[in-house]
Parts: sequence; structure tokens; C-alpha cells
Amino acid sequence: MMGTRILSGAEASAESSMCLFIAAGTGNIGHMTTWKPVDEHGELDAATKNELPDSAYAFAEARKEPLTDAKHVRNAIARFDQVQDVTDAERDEAFANIRAAARHYGVDVTEKSWHELGKSSR
Repeated sequence: MMGTRILSGAEASAESSMCLFIAAGTGNIGHMTTWKPVDEHGELDAATKNELPDSAYAFAEARKEPLTDAKHVRNAIARFDQVQDVTDAERDEAFANIRAAARHYGVDVTEKSWHELGKSSR
């Protein structure tokens, strides 16, 4: 594929631009991520949220679920199934963004797919 870099999972988490990657050792193709870290942390008022770039959100196009710190990453995971008016492709991208932000902020995400979120472990 011309113009596409194939990266391992570790390389992909360090890559700041959108990329397609193969998860190290699995052969599974990962979803594209648009997330980039920002300097805003803690409580975000409406004005601050409006100033955030699209790349700071799990759902970048819809600008839903900011991923500015570990607390917001955990909130995005907890509220993932409550987000409305997004396609499955947008959910794929959002989950990839959440995983990238989780790695950056040290949040453990055990789910491998957004389809696993909210399911009981009983």
C-alpha cells in the first residue's frame, strides 16, 4: 500500500500521525487512530472543550469523549456504549483512540474490541 506505514504495536503508540498497524505478535490489523495528547488535564469547562483539537477526542469527528488524562480515558470507556449517532467505523476508530490514550496515561484496558465493553464478567 503506497503511503502506508506498517508499524508494530509499540511503534504505533509512539507514532503521532494516523497510521495502520499490525499488533505485535498477533498478525491482527489494528484500527487507525487519530488521537494525540494535549496539555489540558482535569475538569474541562465548555470553553476549554471547544478549544481542544478534534484529535483530543475518542470520537474525533463527533467531538465526543475527550481523552485529556487518565480520568477522562476511564470515563470514555465507561460511557462508550452511551454515545449515540455514530457508526461502527467511528466506534472502531474511537476504541483505537481510547487504547492509544490509555497507553499514554497508564490506564489498563483489557478489552481487545469495543464489542467487549460493558459486558459482565460473570
